[in-house]
Amino acid sequence: MPWWKNPKRSKFGKWLDRNGVNQKDFAKDSNVSRATISKLCNDKNYVPSANVLKKVMKLSRTIDKSKKTDDFFNI
Repeated sequence: MPWWKNPKRSKFGKWLDRNGVNQKDFAKDSNVSRATISKLCNDKNYVPSANVLKKVMKLSRTIDKSKKTDDFFNI
């Protein structure tokens, strides 16, 4: 099954897919490891640390200014 049709994809992963953002590029631009971005995209129950959350949300808001933490993560 292709990764973009993965039914287990998290809200964050689906959002990246809809916006055509590559995980590798997002990881590089946000200064977060590729492994962490992969966890964020594929594990619905993963909760990132405060530092990672800050970096991810900062870059996410450059793509869509209306995004909030609650849109992606159950915190």
